[in-house]
Parts: sequence; C-alpha cells; structure tokens
Amino acid sequence: MRLRPYPGVVTDERVPRGPSRYDLDRESLVSLVERVAPGSPRYRADQVWDGLHRRLAEPDELTELPQPLRAALGRHPALAPALEPDGEWDADGGRTRKWVWRLADGARIETVLMHAGAANGGVTRSTVCVSTQAGCAMACGFCATGQAGFERHLRVGEIVEQVTRAGRAAAADGHRVTHVVFMGMGEPFANYDATWAAVRRLHDDLGLSARHLTISTVGLVPGIRRLASEDLPVNLAVSLHAANDTLRDELVPINRRYPLAEIAAACRDYFDAKGRRVSFEWALIAGVNDRTSDVGELAAFARPLAAHVNLIPLNPTPGYPVVGSSAGAVRAFRDGLRAAGVNVTVRRPRGRDIAAACGQLAGGRVPAPTDGAPVSLRRRRPSS
Repeated sequence: MRLRPYPGVVTDERVPRGPSRYDLDRESLVSLVERVAPGSPRYRADQVWDGLHRRLAEPDELTELPQPLRAALGRHPALAPALEPDGEWDADGGRTRKWVWRLADGARIETVLMHAGAANGGVTRSTVCVSTQAGCAMACGFCATGQAGFERHLRVGEIVEQVTRAGRAAAADGHRVTHVVFMGMGEPFANYDATWAAVRRLHDDLGLSARHLTISTVGLVPGIRRLASEDLPVNLAVSLHAANDTLRDELVPINRRYPLAEIAAACRDYFDAKGRRVSFEWALIAGVNDRTSDVGELAAFARPLAAHVNLIPLNPTPGYPVVGSSAGAVRAFRDGLRAAGVNVTVRRPRGRDIAAACGQLAGGRVPAPTDGAPVSLRRRRPSS
C-alpha cells in the first residue's frame, strides 16, 4: 500500500494486524467487555478504561473488577500490550532511561524517559520522548533514525503505550510523568492522524496538560497548518539546523519541498492561532552551521517570529563523520544570538553514552560503552 501523507512525502505503510490495548477507543472497550461478560454494567468498561489510562495498570491488576472478568480480560488478545521489551539502559545517574521495544511485526522503536530536578537533587519534571514511526523517511544525514531509513508508521496504541510504560517505571521510582515530547524516531506530521489521536488520548485520558505536550517536525508545512486548526494549544518545535535554503536543502532534504519562507509563514500563523511561542531546534555541527554568518541568518529568521532557539551540540552517530561544535563554539553561538535579541538556551546532552540523546535513536542499536566491553540487551543500572 502506498501512503501519501503530504505532497512530497511518500512512505510505505506496513502495520501489523489486530489492535492492542491502547488502540481501542472507549466505545470499542465497552463492546469488548460486553462480549467477554454479557450483561456487565457500563461502569465495568469505565473501570477498565480508567485503570489503563489513569492508573497505568495492567488488566490483571484491576482488582475492582470481578475475578472472572479480570482473568478473561487479561487473556484477551485485544488487551495484549503492543510493546515487547528488547533492551533497557540507564544513564546520567539514573535520570535518563532508554527502552528498545519490539513490535508485533518485528520492527523496533525506542523511548526515552528523562528526569530533571532542583538543585537539591529532587525530581521536578519527568519527560517522555516518544517515537511516532519505526525509522524515518526524512533522510537527514546527521540523524541516526534518518540514516536507518523508514520502516512503517506507528499506531495510536503503540505511541500511547510508550508513555504508559515509561509512566509505570517513573511511578516505581516515586515520580510522575509531567511532559511528553514527540521527538523520538520518525516525523510526527508524516503520521499525523495517529500522532494527533495520541495527543488527544494523553490530554483527555491520561490527564496531561496541552502545554506540556510538544510536537517536533522537520518542517512539514501542511502539518504545521493543520496543527494550528486543532483545539489544543500544544507546543510546536521545528528542527531547523540551517537558516538559508542552500545549506538546509543539504542538511534537511524536505526543505526542497517546504523551503524556509513557507516554514516561517506557517510558524507565524501557528503563533497567531495558538499564542504559543514556536521553538527552533539547532544541532550545532562544527564548521557547518556554527559560523558567525549562521548566527546572523538564524537571528534574522527567529527574531521576527519571537521564536525560542534550542541549541544542541550534535550528538555522534555512526553514519555521519562530522563532529559537534566545541564547547567554546557553542558558547560563542549562544552569545551571538543573545546579542542579536534572540531568546536562546543550550540543551545539555542527556543519555549520549547509551545512544539516547537527540538524533541517536536508531531502533535498537546497542550503545558501545567507553571501556570497549560488549553490552547485552538488558537493563543496565548506573554505577555507584
């Protein structure tokens, strides 16, 4: 089957048969409970729904249900999980955790949980970075996912379950997921319907604020415009990386279809519609986009849009030989933007040693430890 989400983006969609527990909408779950236990009152389905979404519970943990119903639901294939653990690592003293999940058709995706805290060491924010596709068709050469190529879109349930599984892990450590960023594997707007359905589920049923949900795109203008028409004021981040079309055509090939002028117009309309400041992501690559001229071009692009800029020193990937900018070059770039009146922050790399940082997710690539010893696909606790 050929799927054309937007002009200029052509992908092959291969989705495994059969729903998983978070693919079901509420009415489908009502029908399932009725089939499993005819005559059950409606509130039983509501208990199952709330247990899965609010409590992040497994079906067999729903002790408010009669035991026969609980057992029958636990065995039903429609309530089976979509994600099979295939690897798990910790980094940053336990504040970053990465999972590799194997899907029903053998595809692999990755999810990252990041805790941020106060100066006293407490956790004040827990963010889940989710994937929306297995692989990616955008072909950005400096990104490990783009290097791997596109495999397929994820279903709604496969996206939502990444948050619930990370949420269970966070709760086991005494934390609660507060933010979700659609910045993992894949281009969210190339899989718009499933991405937005997942956003609605996270907001309506898991109770996350729209202002704590961020969708990142490489600049699919129709997706930005469609997002501006939605009723939830989520955050929009654009992976920019260059502010002239010649360089961006090379770094982000979809720019040839949606050049910078079109992106700027769409971002301006999004800001006008939602009142939410747009963020531009900029991976600093030594000698490529960290020059004084790049500072001027980015400032001229971002300042009229009142946009915020996130600077991210390029994280290493096997298929891209160029290195990230030095610490001094990052500071100089930041200071140049500030002097030009641009709101800017430098994002500290998280999980780089377990290949969990921005641009490093590749569907199960085993991170190489610094000592050269092999790493097995199992949970790896930080050293004390």
